[in-house]
Order: sequence, then structure tokens, then C-alpha cells
Amino acid sequence: MLFLREFVELNAQLILFAYGLVFFILGLSIALQSRHSSNLALARSLSWLAAFGFTHGLYEWGDLFIPIQTAYLSPATITVLYVFQILLLVVSFVCLFTFGLSLSNLPARTRWRVPIFFIGLWLILTILLPPSVRDDPLQYRNAVDALARYFIGFPGGLAAAFGLRHYALRKIAPLKFPHIVRMLRLAGLAMIFYAFLSGLIPRAELFFPSNLLNTRSFAAFFGVPPSVFRSLAGLIMAMSMTRAMEIFDLETKRMVETMEQEQMLANERLRIARKLHDGTIQQVYSAGLLVEASRKIAKNEAVAKRLDRAASVLNDVILNLRQNLGELQSSPSDVPFPISLKKIVNDSRYASLVDVSLEIDLPADIFLSPKESEHILSIIHEALANVIKHARARRVEISASLEKNMLKIMIADDGGGFGEQIDEGFGLQNMRDRARLLSGQLDIISSENGGTTVNLQLPIRLP
Repeated sequence: MLFLREFVELNAQLILFAYGLVFFILGLSIALQSRHSSNLALARSLSWLAAFGFTHGLYEWGDLFIPIQTAYLSPATITVLYVFQILLLVVSFVCLFTFGLSLSNLPARTRWRVPIFFIGLWLILTILLPPSVRDDPLQYRNAVDALARYFIGFPGGLAAAFGLRHYALRKIAPLKFPHIVRMLRLAGLAMIFYAFLSGLIPRAELFFPSNLLNTRSFAAFFGVPPSVFRSLAGLIMAMSMTRAMEIFDLETKRMVETMEQEQMLANERLRIARKLHDGTIQQVYSAGLLVEASRKIAKNEAVAKRLDRAASVLNDVILNLRQNLGELQSSPSDVPFPISLKKIVNDSRYASLVDVSLEIDLPADIFLSPKESEHILSIIHEALANVIKHARARRVEISASLEKNMLKIMIADDGGGFGEQIDEGFGLQNMRDRARLLSGQLDIISSENGGTTVNLQLPIRLP
């Protein structure tokens, strides 16, 4: 233990430099690998973690470089540098706090109010410090540092840890990437470790609990300063988050696979459309001409009526084939999305069997991408088909609204429902798969004699 203590004392400056370097590398590695074009909320939140790494690394380097400057700079300038260092500590903790809250389900306003509350509490307590502490620059700096760790660093570290763990289980686990989930959970554990080491072990020895648990008592007990263990926590965070960011490459790979599948589907539609136009429709049309010719020479009235009925059925088949041909050849995004919804409501296949109402709270000229339009309209068609086939409903209400780049669609019927036990066949599973491909969420709420409600929420990118 004595050897270890002497080694730490002799290499204190090197340890401080390595400590700051670990967090600076954390910020740099995340900044270089983050993907703002990703659909994952993690990509947009990582900038806060990168900012934490940069600012916290600079703060730690302040303990190394500011004392060196005391021989060259005036006391007033040194005081300004220490104030700037404390601000870096606070900013780093706020960035860590915001990272965790941005991954939670809290409303946007609440995400900002929580760190603002703790910052305000820290400011009030620093103002209320006794004059004996404020008159001593060193004691005052240590006290302000300790209060920042207690009231911003500790809750910020916990918020980051639990926010990351919650996001991993809620958003990444369903994507079937278990090794990514393990890395994110490891990073969360390192953040909890860091929250306790950095948030509850300050330098000050002025008030409880810093007079019992501080850097000096910690070093006396373990033989090494807490910065060594904090560096270990930062290193684990850097390594695990770097490994976890493989999720962006996997996401890109899936997007490429989806694009290839969509291209294959488009080619298949074109092939089927050509076959319908050049083969099937012509054959049915020829059959209709033969029936009409037979009708003209038919002398038996009963036979003539049957031929008329057959000709009418063949005409309906031709109309249906031409309608399907048009759907195969046209792109859902050629028209504004509200018009596509109105076409569904006015579709005779549904309107003749159930009363469909539509409530739209969308811009009239909103266009979606071909991928978004195809999947969303297919989900609505599948839901309406299920209503007609299974629900025995009289009314169906469809609503579409837009809230902060989040498209929300609801399909609710007054049918019989299917109780708590949902036997999801191909249709319902296909709806969920389409929602997942759009990074959305599909919820189905149903109860016996209470109807069924399908809620679809998905992010969309508006121009």
C-alpha cells in the first residue's frame, strides 16, 4: 500500500493528464462515429455525451495546467481560470444530464426543466455559503465544486445511466441486436459507477458529507485517488459506447436491404402489371366477346339471361383488373397524403360494407416518401379488411394528425373486438412489421364488445 501511495504521489501529474485524456477521447470517439442521419434517437442524443467528454476532459486538465500558470499569471487571471474551470464542470454535468433525459419518455419541456431545477438549486446554495468560506478563494472553489457534484453531477450520472438502459431495452432490444444491448447496458453501469465516484467524492471537507467522504479520505482508504477509478469508468464508457455505435452500421445495412427488397417488389409489380395488361385482361375481354356473340344467337330466354349475367360478371372482372393494374403501376407518393387517405374512405369496397369517417389534421400539401406512403396505406387497408372480415362493425373512424414531426393515425371500429387474447395471424404481424420498418410503433387495443382501436405512430421527415 505504501509503494502504491508513493507511486501515485510521484506520478500525480501524469495521472491527471491521463484522467482528462480518457474523457477527451470519449468525446472524440463519439463525435467521429455518431450518425445524425440515423432514425434512432440515440444518434441525436450522442452529441450531448460527446460534449460531456470534451468539457469534462478540459475541466480535469485544468487541475494540471492552472497551477503551472500561477508563476506566470496574475492572481486575478488565475481566479478567472478557476471560475472558467468550475463552469466547465457544471456544463459537463449538464450535458451528461441532458443525454440521459433525451433518451427517456419525458416530454420535451420536462427534459429541460429537470436540469434547470438542479442548476438553480446549485446556484442558490453557492450564494448561501457562509462569508468565512466565500472570503477564502480555495475553500470557496472547493465548496462550489462539491455542491456541483452533489446536485448536478450525481443526479446527472444516474439520469444518463438509467436513460441509456431504458432506451436499450425499449428501442434496441426489439431490433434483435443483443450484443449492442449488452454494450449499452455496460456503458450504463459505468455511468452509475462514475456518478457515485464523481458525484459523491468531492475535494471539500467543509460540510457533511464531504467532511467524511472526500478525495483525501478515499485515497487514504484505497491507496489511490478517486481519479484512477473515475478514469476506469470513463474508459469503460468510451469502449462500450464505441462498440455500441456499430448499431448505425447495422441500421444502414438494414436500410440497404430494405431498399433492395423494395426494388425487387417494384420490379415484380411491373412484371405482374404487364402480365395483367398483355395477357389476363385480353383473355377475359375475349371471353366477354364470345359470351356476347353467344347471347345474340341464343334463342332460349333462360340461357340468354344467364349469358347476360356472365357478360356482366366478366365486365366487372375487367374493371377490377384494370383497377388493380393502376394500383400496381402508380406510386402512393404521387399525390398528397391526405388525398390518398380520402381515396381509401371513398373506396366502394369499404364504403358499401361499413360507414367509414375520416378526420384529418394535416397540411393539405403534405407528401410522404414512397416507402412511407406504401407501408402506411397498406396498414390502413389491412386494418379495414380485418374490420370487414372479423369485427361485424357498423362504423369505422380514421384520424390522422401531425405533432412535432410525429405522424399519428388511429383506426377505431365499434365491432365485437377479440378480447385480451390476441391471436396474431399474418395480417396483424405484417402490420407490425411495416410499422417497424418505418421506425414507428403500432398498438392494438381491443376488448370483447368494446371494438378495436389501432394506433400507429411514426416519425416523418418534412421538407
